Amino acid sequence: MKRFVVPISYVNHPMFGELLDMAEAEFGFNHPMGALTLPCDEDSFLHLISSPVLIRSVNR
Repeated sequence: MKRFVVPISYVNHPMFGELLDMAEAEFGFNHPMGALTLPCDEDSFLHLISSPVLIRSVNR
């Protein structure tokens, strides 16, 4: 399992929000170290966070 740090501004984007909703439903948000476990593979996550649509919308 890998750890990633993403800009907090991503949380407000609908694409990232959907992933967070899925994470909450599957794993919950009660992690002792404050980490989130996301229900997707690494390649899918990297594709999401490098998406031009996501990057453009949070860099406005």
